[in-house]
Amino acid sequence: MNYSDYIETNPKVMMGKPVIKGTRITVELILEKLSRNETYESLLTEHPRLKHEHILAALAYAAQALKGEMIISTPAIA
Repeated sequence: MNYSDYIETNPKVMMGKPVIKGTRITVELILEKLSRNETYESLLTEHPRLKHEHILAALAYAAQALKGEMIISTPAIA
């Protein structure tokens, strides 16, 4: 999975935290909810704009970040 199809960082959205594109749903929020044993189904119900592939992208993003080899590009602030 190419998480960059679904995740973006923008300093003007959620203080630059990685979010699902077009939303204010952070990767951090998804991971926190999953770590509290919430199910994919409950996440999808609670956040109607969220899709199954978004959850998988958040997991892929976190895995890549832990490898320590991640390059995060952010747009320049004008």
